[in-house]
Amino acid sequence: MKNFKLLGLLFVLTTVVVSCKNNDPAPVNEAEVITTMTATLTPNGGGAAITLKTKDADAGGPNAPVVTVSGPLAANTVYNGTIELLNELKTPAEDITAEVRKENAEHQFFFQATNNIVTVAYADKDANNLPVGLSFTVTTTTAGTGTLTITLRHKPDKTASGVSSGNIANAGGSTDITQTFNITVQ
Repeated sequence: MKNFKLLGLLFVLTTVVVSCKNNDPAPVNEAEVITTMTATLTPNGGGAAITLKTKDADAGGPNAPVVTVSGPLAANTVYNGTIELLNELKTPAEDITAEVRKENAEHQFFFQATNNIVTVAYADKDANNLPVGLSFTVTTTTAGTGTLTITLRHKPDKTASGVSSGNIANAGGSTDITQTFNITVQ
């Protein structure tokens, strides 16, 4: 009789433990929907800011994004840069910048310039002391034309070779947004 009572108690305890187990899957952190990226470049010491902006009103749909650059950059100048990201498919627009800042260890911007007319350096870091790129500096060289490509990667391997210095080749992860801007330095 004791064995039946113990067996019954064991059955009840097992049922309680199994039924209390959390069977909910871990939440999936999906890639962000970004319709608008604005990089604002403000010259050290003052002056008019230059904006590089891409707006994709249909978020990857059939229409090409509208890409604008507000003016030329000055030669031999250092600019402080910031990036703002929005999802304008929502009303009011959702500020994706805040989400990237909050999840900074899972994001990194990459800056690729052509023709050696600018160099870019990170000015912010995540909790692991690795670059993010919401804040950065742009240093221009002599006059010329070229491009600056800005790419945001979601879950890059920031410890891979060269990634913390801005080399996208080994970063992995998925691209949240990328845009190439035609720039002029004069």
